[in-house]
Amino acid sequence: MEAPDGFSVRLSRDLVNWSEPRPVLPRNIGPAKADFYWAPEVHCHGRRWYLFASFGVGMNVVHPQAHYTTVYAAASPEGPFAPHSQGPVTPLGWRSIDGTLHFEPDGRPWVVFVREWTQTLDGEMHATPLSADLRQPAGPPQLLFRASEATWSLAQHSEYGDGYRVTDGPWLHRTEAGTLLMLWSSFGRGGYVTGVARSTSGTIAGPWVQAPEPLFARDGGHPMLFRAFDGRLIMALHTPNRPGQERVRLLPVRETASGLELAD
Repeated sequence: MEAPDGFSVRLSRDLVNWSEPRPVLPRNIGPAKADFYWAPEVHCHGRRWYLFASFGVGMNVVHPQAHYTTVYAAASPEGPFAPHSQGPVTPLGWRSIDGTLHFEPDGRPWVVFVREWTQTLDGEMHATPLSADLRQPAGPPQLLFRASEATWSLAQHSEYGDGYRVTDGPWLHRTEAGTLLMLWSSFGRGGYVTGVARSTSGTIAGPWVQAPEPLFARDGGHPMLFRAFDGRLIMALHTPNRPGQERVRLLPVRETASGLELAD
């Protein structure tokens, strides 16, 4: 979770009662010039835990590392996390956020991330192969899709721009049937919403086909999936999408022939 002084973790034995936050990556260990810390994800690989997180230098600053994703590592999800990657794993000069770790069936790791609408107007989703040790990019970024390919993603008009579409928060999930899905967020009729895309090839390369309707359309997004203690598939997202009011919400979901649906 994000915190004013860096990233923290909470612990729970029942997903209802939670411990007080404990710091796992304080600002004095994170990037020295970063003003913003957000979108942390922790992935277990081998015997290590890897924190993929977004950092920023100003909201509208022209800077080669204005918004980027980098990787930290620890022996436990409780930290402490230390620098792991050799700098950002997203392209310098791009406004790239929300990096998530994905492994292809051949074992090759990828970072899937957002290229923000502030550079492209029509927000984009990209993937870059990583070295086996997760320390650096191992190839050029590949465009997966644009926000406008989802009919439920609507153009936005605000003081920040006119006619832009947002891509946010990718999360990859392979179903028990072998289908590769991506959960991601944009803005639609319900505010900040979460949809699902499906790779027709079963690989990160796609092509990606967007579900016609969002999975969650009640002002909640930036989703992730995990298994509860009883094996249920749970989607975590934050709602409402208002600064200072965001809270985690845990929703049971189930796999279907075409993707995912909210469980009763």
